[in-house]
Amino acid sequence: MKKIYIPLLISFCLLSSSVWASDFYLKTVETEGLQRVEKETVMAYLGLKPGQNVSQDKLDNAFKNLYSTGLFSDIKMETLSGGVLKISLTENPLINKRAFDGNKKLDDKVLESEVLSKPNSIYNKSKVQQDVARILEIYKRAGRYDVSVDPKIIEHDENRVDLIFEIDEGDEAKINKINFFGNKHYSGPDLKEEILSKESRWYRLFGSADKYDAEKMNYDKEMLRRFYFERGYADFDVTSAVAELAPNGKSFILNFTLEEGPRYKIGEITINSSIKDVNTEKLYKEVEFKKGEWYNSKLIDKTVTNITEQLGKKGFVFVDVTPNFTRHDDNTIDVSFDIAEGDRVFVNRINITGNTRTLDEVIRREFRLDEGDAFNVSKIKDSRRNIENLNYFSKVDIQSVPLERDKADIDINLEEKSTGYFNVGLGYSTTNGALVQTGITETNFMGKGQEISLDAAVSQRTKDYSFSFTEPYFLGRRLSAGVDVFYSDEDYQDESSYDTSSIGTRGRLGWNYTDDFYQTLRYTIREDEIKNVKDSASEYVKKEKGKTTGSIIGQTLYYDKRDSTQRTKEGYYLSFGNDIAGLGGNEKFFKFDVKAVQFYTLADYWTFKFHANGGYIVGYGGKDVRLSNRYYLGGNNLRGFEFGGIGARDKRTDDALGGNWTLYGGTELSFPIGLDEVGIRGRTFFDIGMLGKPDDINKKDVYYSSKPRASVGFGFEWHSPMGKIDIDFGFPVMKEDYDEKEVFRLNFGTSL
Repeated sequence: MKKIYIPLLISFCLLSSSVWASDFYLKTVETEGLQRVEKETVMAYLGLKPGQNVSQDKLDNAFKNLYSTGLFSDIKMETLSGGVLKISLTENPLINKRAFDGNKKLDDKVLESEVLSKPNSIYNKSKVQQDVARILEIYKRAGRYDVSVDPKIIEHDENRVDLIFEIDEGDEAKINKINFFGNKHYSGPDLKEEILSKESRWYRLFGSADKYDAEKMNYDKEMLRRFYFERGYADFDVTSAVAELAPNGKSFILNFTLEEGPRYKIGEITINSSIKDVNTEKLYKEVEFKKGEWYNSKLIDKTVTNITEQLGKKGFVFVDVTPNFTRHDDNTIDVSFDIAEGDRVFVNRINITGNTRTLDEVIRREFRLDEGDAFNVSKIKDSRRNIENLNYFSKVDIQSVPLERDKADIDINLEEKSTGYFNVGLGYSTTNGALVQTGITETNFMGKGQEISLDAAVSQRTKDYSFSFTEPYFLGRRLSAGVDVFYSDEDYQDESSYDTSSIGTRGRLGWNYTDDFYQTLRYTIREDEIKNVKDSASEYVKKEKGKTTGSIIGQTLYYDKRDSTQRTKEGYYLSFGNDIAGLGGNEKFFKFDVKAVQFYTLADYWTFKFHANGGYIVGYGGKDVRLSNRYYLGGNNLRGFEFGGIGARDKRTDDALGGNWTLYGGTELSFPIGLDEVGIRGRTFFDIGMLGKPDDINKKDVYYSSKPRASVGFGFEWHSPMGKIDIDFGFPVMKEDYDEKEVFRLNFGTSL
């Protein structure tokens, strides 16, 4: 019959007929109560030998030795006449079965990997208490602090027990609110974007970012430091980071107190060396920044790496390059790079732990050191940043472990996070009407670092379906390669009296020249169809009815110096691309596109955006440029006008015919309106643009003017849970009578 078993309290009884005044002569040892443990094992742990005098201290130590084995729940020692030491033992039971009860949020396998008490091992109360502590720690890392664990044992025959951890998971410890104090140059919402911890919201149902974790909060402090250090604030510090229990007793309020300090620009730049034969003059070309630019810790670290690598090529393997700073009252900061001899240490082994899903290879290829290389602190720092930028891990801890004989191990301890995303969106835009969009993305497919996504968007006017796969390390090199498959169907009945569809596939290859300068090469093969052409449509539309096949090769160069790709405050972005169609298929054209964007932020988060765009497309080999490949202005790129609202327009049918070249740009000022907490900002804008006439159109048949059109207006942008939403009111100030105007525009999506 089974019953609950309560372990006996350990006791130590030394009974004798008289008080010990001298050593005890040990003639023999008698044991009782042994079942699985052999007497020889007991004697080995006792450390006592018959035929010798034994002191009280030796008997005390013998008792402690037996107790420390964890084999026994009760031990009694008794001295008898004739030199007999009698030891009565109660063995700890053997664990027959170990189980977890009540764990719904964490799988058994997660708990089993941390618990020391295993089936067929000796039950030990001390070890079980350690297991309880481990289970509580696992739950804390999962964002649950209201957990209780009660270990129970059920006794069976033959001194065997079942060990059951009864778990009450309690409520999740979520983050109710995140506060920042002392921030003058960046708003709370801006800073919330930079940290891992997030406030609890309904749309974070499937994530863990809104669960409180003390380790994650410490990492948030480091993320804030990097954010400010990379934007000129060399004296920035997080003076305190405190998690307070919310009034409801079930969630936390995170409070970060910041000291921003002044913003510095770079002053004098010098390179000094205490190593003979180092030519410092040639090293200045390795510096990633210039005098007068904002201080940027990322560029300083990159410069340290550049100098270290350049010296390595010259045979100076063991060097330390240390940046030192001198601050001035005019908020400039001099930077000197001091070169000295480093310790002669080599990397022995690189040990990676915590990556239960991600393959070692994915991590090692981001590491700047290999086993056997000269130990280099700068490269370890770069390696940490590379691994963090993968965005696969919530924690990246890299430690060096010195060994003998000029060697050191590097231990990389990781904590993985979810890399899969599922989104569903419902909305409405003035261009496409009601819309539904859904998609699934995995950025670490099969733990190989590959990205795969499947997206679908359906609206009243459009249907878009796409599949994408990207290998970030093609052929074992730092080449990004991928393939896209797509299908789209769009309704242009209102603008041009036809519908169009496109189906095809695209191959991509990309590489970086520097962190900011990169290039992509692409090849696209697609079939386009102009269909459902109205009987009343323009003759220029009717003649293009039917299918065509395009075989297009293209490339784009990018130079991106923005401080952020999501909510840009400062920096600029440049791109130049061109495409050639005609390597197969029946479309033949050359196309060129350029883009330039500049951001600048004043105090109190007033951000200016200046942008200019240009494009030109021309057919060759007797082929004209089809409607679906032309440029159109209006809508998102020229607010105040409908999509396709300016440019050549058929006099008889009023159909928009697009253009073979375009120039457009403008300026925009975004500013806070007191709703930053929910991600809403106001803005005003000035847009201007012009569109060229298609080459195959007779001027007598169309309304057309190459004069620029312009508009002014105001609006709002909302970084909502479903994505970016733009609401704009535009008013043309330069227009032609036949242009199609649009005062109100609502749009879902992102824009640069």
